[in-house]
Amino acid sequence: MAESTTGWTLWRRKWGWYHRDLFPWRRVALHRHFAKAGAFARMPLHGEPLELLRQGRLKLGVGVVLEPLVWLTGGDSGRIVLGDGALINIGVLIAAVDRVEIGANTMIANGCVVTDANHRFDDPRIPLTHQGFTSKGPTIIGNDCWLGANVVVTSGVTVGERCVIGANSVVTSDLPAYSVAAGSPAKVIGAVPQP
Repeated sequence: MAESTTGWTLWRRKWGWYHRDLFPWRRVALHRHFAKAGAFARMPLHGEPLELLRQGRLKLGVGVVLEPLVWLTGGDSGRIVLGDGALINIGVLIAAVDRVEIGANTMIANGCVVTDANHRFDDPRIPLTHQGFTSKGPTIIGNDCWLGANVVVTSGVTVGERCVIGANSVVTSDLPAYSVAAGSPAKVIGAVPQP
């Protein structure tokens, strides 16, 4: 009997965590934060957006748009900054252990992952899912960039302004401004015209 009670208790705890932003009072609170910033979110959002906003660890620029199913997570101390006019499309994951910044007017297409964290896997005695994270430093995407569908930007990477990154690319090192990059790992394959 204790086993089923434990299972039920665990289920209720998980359900409460993963579905808490479905509650109307939390949605109202989220929309108030977005409205105050001049930003907009199409629900549902996932992760810890309300907690990040309340703690000042999610900064929203004017005109930011988050499409449905965006997942924002910052753990205990991570910070996320979204510049003016940033567009974060359906199913994007932004995960910060320290800091992730996305510049003004940058478009992040469906299914992208932008993170400053890596899963640890160095201790063979501990399951991978329980080893926590490491970071190579902040991940910064400059102003006026475009990340195609399913792009992954990894820990400690800086993407310069006005870069275009092709769909399904994995960015593991810095990209200079005005670059067109693609591949896994992403390499510069061209240039964006400069003003």
